Amino acid sequence: MPPEVREEKPLGSRAPRFVQASRPLHLSWRVVIFIVGLAIVTGGVIMLPLPGPGWLVIFGGMAVWATEFVWAQHVLRWTKRKYREGTRWLKDRRAARKERKAARQSS
Repeated sequence: MPPEVREEKPLGSRAPRFVQASRPLHLSWRVVIFIVGLAIVTGGVIMLPLPGPGWLVIFGGMAVWATEFVWAQHVLRWTKRKYREGTRWLKDRRAARKERKAARQSS
């Protein structure tokens, strides 16, 4: 699906309605989400110099945070947009290289 057609989910909490209905429960929910996301991101940072998928784990932690925090949703949207732009650039580069190679072979 082209990026201009893709609909983005609205920003905000993805907590169940019964959690959002109770302020103390929602606050507790947010604290738990923050701690779980922090543990995952910390594990990813530890994996950066060690063998393991450090960046993948860090982005996984960001995805956990994005279920509840708008700032993390913004960061993930920006990251996804940059990823799509990068892959599009690589595809364009490969296509241009194939065209140059075909033009050299046909001459």
